Amino acid sequence: MLTKTCKMMLLSATAMAIASSASLRADSTNASAKVTIQTSYLNVLGPITASTATTTNISSGWQTVLEQAIKTANNHDLLISASFEVGLLTATTVSSKNMVTDTSTATASVKVKALVDGVEAAPAEVVYGKRTQQLSATLEGAIAGCLSIVTNASGNPQIVLNTNCVAPEVISLLQDTVTANSFTFAAPNLSSGFHDIQIVAQIEALGDNQNGSFTAAGLLGKGTLTAESVRLAKDPAYPYIIPMQ
Repeated sequence: MLTKTCKMMLLSATAMAIASSASLRADSTNASAKVTIQTSYLNVLGPITASTATTTNISSGWQTVLEQAIKTANNHDLLISASFEVGLLTATTVSSKNMVTDTSTATASVKVKALVDGVEAAPAEVVYGKRTQQLSATLEGAIAGCLSIVTNASGNPQIVLNTNCVAPEVISLLQDTVTANSFTFAAPNLSSGFHDIQIVAQIEALGDNQNGSFTAAGLLGKGTLTAESVRLAKDPAYPYIIPMQ
């Protein structure tokens, strides 16, 4: 049977354990409040496709794809990581005959930037994926059935090609890729309070063709936004942001 002193010691130890557990939970809650995240299982933008020759990009425009808010203390900094699947498709076909060169070009790109309270975080827009595919060919064409034998002025037989009969030869190239890319953006020296973080993206497609054809497409797939409130060194040997020259 426990003595009164032992009971008091046991109750005291139990109270200390409960207090310690509550303290750990509070600390954990405070720590987790410094980081926020948003993720998407769905494709967040696109595909945007171009298949008609034009001198200007077919563009999605800048669109918000992920958004989250975080509360920071005064003079804190935000490190923002945006990770996405990036899909690019470029297909080009050329059609050439009679040794005349034919060229087709397809370009697709995906750009991303982070905004904090509507202001661009450094280093502004970042190219997450871009590909330009150009295909050229100089071909004789399909000449079967277009040849004839005639007698020339010297009385000798001569093979003559009817160029109007020649059918063009066709070459095609298609590339379809998906990669996962990530970049870290920075927003230093923020005021205290809640800050709205937006990840915005733009897909552009462009191409040109002569006798052939092209298709260019871009897609922004699954993505994750992570933002962390930190206190960076306030007297760094090098500046936080290197300005544009």
